[in-house]
Amino acid sequence: MARILLTEDDESVRAFVKRALELDGHEIVEAEDGGIALEILNTRQDSFDLLLSDIMMPVMDGIALALAVARDHPGLPILLMTGFADQRERAFGLDSLVSDVVSKPFTLAEIRVAVARALVGRPAAEKIA
Repeated sequence: MARILLTEDDESVRAFVKRALELDGHEIVEAEDGGIALEILNTRQDSFDLLLSDIMMPVMDGIALALAVARDHPGLPILLMTGFADQRERAFGLDSLVSDVVSKPFTLAEIRVAVARALVGRPAAEKIA
């Protein structure tokens, strides 16, 4: 399956998402902040299939991370998560860079489907067969 870099500052959300994605056989590498995620990406060149990141984080947020990743790792799909409507709107300005923005709270099934779509490059509106 896929190797996913999960970036989320809330430990309980990070643990929930990690468990959900491991059910599908994905390997998850965790980061608590965008800066840490960027360091991981830069030291493990081309070893990830997806970046899954929260938008609201205290040091480097998901928008700044997405912009840096799109610049430095242009082939890496990016999926963002947020619990704030205004942050979701900010992310929609990145349509060409981000596969989708998943609204929190989400169910285990919803995050699994969003990740599956991002990995195959399908827009959120399309269903997976």
